[in-house]
Amino acid sequence: MSAPNAAATAGLPAVPAGPAAACRTAAGLPRLLAGPPAGPDPQAALADHLNGQGHLPRRLDSSALLAEVTAAGLAGRGGAAFPAARKLAAVRSAAGGPAVVVANGAEGEPASCKDAALLWHAPHLVLDGLQLAAAACGADTAVVCLHGGRQGLRWHLEAAIGARRAAGLDALAVQVRELPPRFLAGEETALVGYLDGGAAVPAFKQHRVFERGAGGRPTLVQNVETLAHLALIARHGAAWFRAVGTSAEPGSVLCTVTGADGSTRVAEAALGTGIGELLSVDDSVQAVLAGGYHGGWLTPGQARALRLSNADLKPAGAFVGAGVLAALPAGVCGLAETAAVVRYLALESAGQCGPCLNGLPSIAAALATLARPRPARAELANLRRWSGLVTGRGACHHPDGTVRFVSSALRVFAAEIAAHAGGRCTARAGAAFLPVPAAAAAESDWR
Repeated sequence: MSAPNAAATAGLPAVPAGPAAACRTAAGLPRLLAGPPAGPDPQAALADHLNGQGHLPRRLDSSALLAEVTAAGLAGRGGAAFPAARKLAAVRSAAGGPAVVVANGAEGEPASCKDAALLWHAPHLVLDGLQLAAAACGADTAVVCLHGGRQGLRWHLEAAIGARRAAGLDALAVQVRELPPRFLAGEETALVGYLDGGAAVPAFKQHRVFERGAGGRPTLVQNVETLAHLALIARHGAAWFRAVGTSAEPGSVLCTVTGADGSTRVAEAALGTGIGELLSVDDSVQAVLAGGYHGGWLTPGQARALRLSNADLKPAGAFVGAGVLAALPAGVCGLAETAAVVRYLALESAGQCGPCLNGLPSIAAALATLARPRPARAELANLRRWSGLVTGRGACHHPDGTVRFVSSALRVFAAEIAAHAGGRCTARAGAAFLPVPAAAAAESDWR
């Protein structure tokens, strides 16, 4: 297998490397993005990793690691922010045979590329964390799941795994699987269903994944960034991890930051950093999206005042999620942007239950009408009513996240709604701003 050429990674934003990537608001960053990015020579990349990070401690047993992760307060970085130590402990204590551990890099959020960037830049941190998690859970199977269509990324990761195997570094062999490039494929029940040979669609939770997941065995599904933090905590300890961030939300987080000019970068920031320090929120910005397509819109004033923390963002109808921050430029219709995203989300649903099968298409259609001049007066009332009906009723949180996004748009773009009711749109540009992939329509695309 030959290495991909430089063009294979051209679709990914540049990842800052070395000291220049440090967050301006916290000493000791970067952490995940420290050092040079992994180059095309797998052995040299592994040597760089070990020279920069050192070997994992040999005498840290599973109980000590779990205690350290608990003290660190590491929360999952895939969006839900569930305590990592609780997940590890649940899988470790579950009955049902040797566990399965999964590094989840199936990044279906179109506005995010932080997981792919981390896997390109520091694959060995993720693989270190995967080995630690497997040992802590008593696993005999380890898998890395990737978002399908990331050109060259599978080769890059398998080359890193091969270099580790040649060096005798890992106790457990690692498989790499590519999931369908669907928005919901990385949801943990969808991922487990795919690993078991089925479609990558969310399932009604008869059993929790940590109890009965892949192959009917206890299964740990952790985001790749969470595992990379785990590898650093094992090396440096809980106090080091807590040296940045806030007391309630410690550590750093990777963010995909898109400016009003359309430029996108992946940045590492301490939780609690002011949003305005990561993203320019000047007069050219009419709104900021925080948390991605299951997050929420903020006004410029909110974005300048709030910090990158769930404590700040949740009362404003947004959350940290997978670290998406996007500045919507003035002159772009916020309603049209929201309608395009919600149409995509409706098409990306698994269509298994009423809220997704009936509710989301109706909400998307109402938004599309609101995005045009002189919409029917009933559409806004219908939209609010339907949004209330779908929340909390799906097999997964897809309807809830979509409604959160819609509700924030109705607040932040209220003036635009009024302008449309009067027959005019304040937007000056017609081109779409937020990335909206062409949604797949065939059932085969889930497999």
